Parts: sequence; structure tokens; C-alpha cells
Amino acid sequence: MELIDNLSLGFSVAFTLQNLMYAFVGCLLGTLIGVLPGIGPVATIAMLLPATYGLPPVAALIMLAGIYYGAQYGGSTTAILVNLPGESSSVVTVIDGYQMARKGRAGPALAAAGLGSFFAGCVGTLIVAAFAPPLTEMALNFGPAEYFSLMIVGLIGAVVLASGSLIKALAMILLGLLLGLVGTDVNSGVARFSFDIPELTDGISFIVIAMGVFGYGEIINNLSQPEEHREVFTGKVEGIMPTKEDFKNMVPAVLRGTALGSALGILPGGGALLSAFAAYTIEKKTKLKPGEVPFGQGNIRGVAAPESANNAGSQTSFIPLLTLGIPPNAVMALMVGAMTIHNIQPGPQVMTSNPELFWGLIASMWIGNLMLVILNLPLIGIWIKLLTVPYRWLFPAILLFCAIGVYSTNNNSFDIWMVAIFGFIGYLFIKLGCEPAPLLLGLILGPMMEEYLRRALLISRGDWSVFVTRPLSASLLAVAAILLTVVLLPSIKKKREEAFVED
Repeated sequence: MELIDNLSLGFSVAFTLQNLMYAFVGCLLGTLIGVLPGIGPVATIAMLLPATYGLPPVAALIMLAGIYYGAQYGGSTTAILVNLPGESSSVVTVIDGYQMARKGRAGPALAAAGLGSFFAGCVGTLIVAAFAPPLTEMALNFGPAEYFSLMIVGLIGAVVLASGSLIKALAMILLGLLLGLVGTDVNSGVARFSFDIPELTDGISFIVIAMGVFGYGEIINNLSQPEEHREVFTGKVEGIMPTKEDFKNMVPAVLRGTALGSALGILPGGGALLSAFAAYTIEKKTKLKPGEVPFGQGNIRGVAAPESANNAGSQTSFIPLLTLGIPPNAVMALMVGAMTIHNIQPGPQVMTSNPELFWGLIASMWIGNLMLVILNLPLIGIWIKLLTVPYRWLFPAILLFCAIGVYSTNNNSFDIWMVAIFGFIGYLFIKLGCEPAPLLLGLILGPMMEEYLRRALLISRGDWSVFVTRPLSASLLAVAAILLTVVLLPSIKKKREEAFVED
């Protein structure tokens, strides 16, 4: 009964005209920018974050959540139509989605992605609503030592689940932690690592790094490719809805993907990405029916399963953010920044001190997913037209939008130069094969970890054993140690590398 009361409170907040409008605007803007090649949810949210500064906190978070779902959906549109994943979790959608588009079946592929995402989003929202309150009660038992240990688990999880080399993922986490140290020391008030540059005394803004590494870095990388390698979809979309046979194949794949994504999305460090890969792997291992198209040649299950898993993972990744205040991935790290800007302290107190915001956000998740389906299925033709704009006209507009966005945060031209510098750093990361998402996670968690570490040591009068004598903290550190040990075992390491390489 309590769950129904809470959800009714949430829907009463979400169904106000103002919040419905912001949810719609968020979904529309997210899809519009997310559908552009090479721009994923992190870059989209980073670019549009300044637009939410003047809004009330509830409306701002509802709009940002809408931008997130829209960008996720936009990434799958790009993957299917132009063989270019808009974000990392759309990488597996490319394999069969683009083959379907080449065979003139882009409509059913986009519809499968949209309908699968909607179902998974609904299930994900119910899971968030059901499991968030008990997790919040558990979170109230957390002290500084437990939070520090939990963040260690989060960072180790980011290393474990990052695609590619473990050493590179670890290096990116450490670089993020080091960048988080730039600024003014919380306790002493002394500027550190600022090199006597006044603009660095407040630290390096996460928006600057996110826009530079993800936005500008991707643009520089795209421009470094010869124009003929940037393929543009010119075929016609014939028929939007999948056939009866498609639905027969899709439904079990969507159910499997949703279950996987819901479970793996809670994990720190890219649960949506891992669940998309895992869902596709499971579908490949499932026996093909007679007459079914092989995987890699346009099988609709290869689109429906990873897209469902990806969306369910995106929804459930809100659980650790809303209940514990810990961002499980780069997008949620940006959401922490947004909440902080609106003077909301992420964590268990959000549910008790601001129930309208908490349950309003959860209710708006369902509304946002419904809006996406209604918005995108009839507009498939328009997205295709948008993708045929030559890249030489597209990239200056994106650069300008990024520059305006970052300047509007502090009204400081120094930030624009910083974005440009981090753009080249982002390009180097791409060339070196380093995944930049752990860096952003390290940057956000670094200052928080330092604060909780100092607080724990202050309470224990400098006694480091506080981290292993408190049962919950010791358990979390043990989990982190097991995670790291398991992933470093030669057999697991080899399996992990194989999982992230598609044939």
C-alpha cells in the first residue's frame, strides 16, 4: 500500500503541466542531439545542463532525466541508420541494426529498439520504486567509513566493467582522482595544484572535462576520418512496425534483455554497457529458429535484446544515485553535479526531506519513456533527414553549442580554452584506446572520497583500523578486494577481453 501511496504522490507531481512540459522538452532535445553521430548521453547532458540552472529543482531533474532517455534512444537511431553508435552501449546494436537498415528494414529495427526500450523502462521504473525505500533505510546506517569503502567498491567496479585494458581503465580512474584534487583544500582553505592560476582555485569543472573529452574529442576524431568513411544512410524506410514473425522473435529477447539489464544496471561503472553486451551474447548463444536470419546479418533479436537491456540498465542505475548518493556511471556523475547545483545533497535524505522530488522523478521516468515512443515512432523519417546533413556543416554548430553551454556556466572565457585543451586530450584517449568514462567517475568521486576519508579519520582520531573494524565498511572493502582479485585471474581476464570483442 505504501508503494501505491508513494507512486500516487509521484504522479501528482509529474502530471503538473509545467513538469510534463519539461519532461517533453528534455526527451525532444535529448533525442535531437543524441541522434547526431558520435554524441552520446554524457555529452548531451553536459551540453544541456546549463539550460536547467534557472528551473526549480524538481523540473530540472525531470528535464535532465528526459534528456538522458532521449539521448539513449537517439544513440540507437544513429547506430541503426548510419552504422555509428551514438554511445558505448549502442555498439552491439550496430551489428544487426545496420544490416536491417541496409535491407530496407530500418523501420522494424527502430520500432524494435523503441518498443523494447519502453517495456524495459517500465520494468526498470517499477524496480526503482520498489527497491529504493528499503535501500534508503539501509543507507541511513552508513557513516563516513562506510561511504569511503562504498566509493572504493564503485571505483574498482568501474575498472572491472570498463571495456578494454584493465591497466588503461585504472590509469583513467587515477587521472580522474588527481584532477579532482585541483582546487582549494576543504579543511585548510589553501589552493593546491592550481599553478597560481586564479580560475583553477575552484577546481576543474566536471562540465568542462565532460564537454571536452566526450564532445570535442569525438568531433576531432570524426574530422580525422576521410569523408568517404563517414557513411550516410540514404535508403527509404518502408513500414514502421515489425511483422507478426518479428514480434514472435522479439518478445522473449526483450524479456531476457530486461531481466539482465535490471540486475546489471545497479552495478557501478557502466552497468548499461555491460548489460547490452551480455544480452547480445546470450541471444547469440540461443538457438536460431528455422528460417531465422543469422546474427550479424540483420536479426531483429540482435536489436531488441541489447536495447532493452541498455534501457533497463539506464533506469536501475538511478537506484545507487538516489538511495546512496553514489553515481554508478558517468551519466549519473553528471546528475550528481546537477543536484549539487540545485542545493540537493544526493543520498538517503532525499527521500525523507524531499519526497516530492524523489517520487516525482520516479513517476516522470515512466512518463518520459511513454513520450519517447509517441515522439519517435512517427518521426523516424525526420531523424533520417537530420542524419543526411553534411558533417562539415554539423560540427561547427556542435562546437558553437558546446562553447555557449560552457561559457554560460561561469561566464568565464577561460573555461572555453579548457574545453579545447580537454578536447585534444579526449582525442588522444580515443587514439590510445582509453575509455574516458572512468575518468569522469574518478573526478566526481575523488573529492567526496577525500572528504569521507578525512571525516572518518577525524572521528576515529587518526586510527586507520576504523575501516576494517566496522562490519559494513569491512564487508565493502572485502567485496572490492574480491572483485579486483577475480578480474586479475588469468582465465577471467581472458574471458573478459573476449566478451568485449565482437566477431
